[in-house]
Amino acid sequence: MYLYLGQGVMMPQEDIVGIFDLDNTTWSHRTRKLLDRAEEEGRVIFVGEDLPRSFIVCETEEGEEVVFLSQLSAATLAKRAASNPWTVLDASEK
Repeated sequence: MYLYLGQGVMMPQEDIVGIFDLDNTTWSHRTRKLLDRAEEEGRVIFVGEDLPRSFIVCETEEGEEVVFLSQLSAATLAKRAASNPWTVLDASEK
């Protein structure tokens, strides 16, 4: 199953480590450090042109973490992940 992150970007749900609200999590020194390090290492991908409201941490097939900044709220993304309205069937599920 895939989760739509916005602006035509979809990620397999099994690759998603976590969905976080930027307003509620960036006050933490550890969260800011994680985001700063990911940006320095070129592992941050902006999804959309608007001000980001959430970030999604994903693990690639190579085992690296990638951070997506999305204009969609964490609550919206969590609801989509729970109900899967934007899912696509894998070839194995057909």
